[in-house]
Amino acid sequence: MSRATLCALLAGPLAAAALAQLASAGPRLRGRRVRARRRPLVAVLQRVGRTLGAPAAPRGLAERLAAAGTPLGLRPGDVMAVKAGAALTASLLVAPLAAAASPRHALLLLACAPPAAFHVPDLWLRRRARARAEAIATELPDVLDLLRVGVEAGLPVGRALAEVGRRHAGVLAAELRTTCAAMELGVPREGALTALARRAPAPAIGALVAAILRSERHGAPLSEALRALAAQARADAARRIAERAARAAPKIQLAVALLLVPAAVLVVAAGALSGLR
Repeated sequence: MSRATLCALLAGPLAAAALAQLASAGPRLRGRRVRARRRPLVAVLQRVGRTLGAPAAPRGLAERLAAAGTPLGLRPGDVMAVKAGAALTASLLVAPLAAAASPRHALLLLACAPPAAFHVPDLWLRRRARARAEAIATELPDVLDLLRVGVEAGLPVGRALAEVGRRHAGVLAAELRTTCAAMELGVPREGALTALARRAPAPAIGALVAAILRSERHGAPLSEALRALAAQARADAARRIAERAARAAPKIQLAVALLLVPAAVLVVAAGALSGLR
């Protein structure tokens, strides 16, 4: 396989990844600025996908979209339209490269680029959900402690959730504010908390929701459950840090072996050569 053919095979997936990367820049802004960033790319891909005929959304897409934080306000149908538009765009981008390649490589390029572009939004949603889960896991112990302090001070659970969401910063606090706003608008507490568990992709959030509902139904003390959840969250955070440190050790050894040792050998060799001269 020639170098030009290899570049042609990589062009389609890289172009699709670039489109997804540009689309992911929007959630950093809010309000009108988010919508302004969404129009030039995502809206075009949606229009192209809907014109082409977007397929029906799979069953689990709504949950994955909620776990990713509903980026850019997209709905499952919008995501499927973006995926179809990305596939068509990738096909158009690699068509000139396919025309210059051999028939076999052109067929391979045209067969691989559209499916790769079609699945790039799924990878983007997984990456966002993973990043949100890591951020929530980092914030969770402090949020649980603040919630426990509010409950022990005599605040109702809804008021304690609202105060923690208002006074704390981060992804989890924003989700708590959204949950409290939904309850203020008349959404039943169980439904709002269940939606919180879907939007916050962390196992401890499900345990928190279960503890709150159990406390309301059976009168079980909530403060002890929150204390135990906070201790477990800190233990999980310490375990994750230890695992990352264990994974980093071989990488550090590899960097030392490949970079520092040859550099030291070169310095010694240079000194030896200068002495011989």
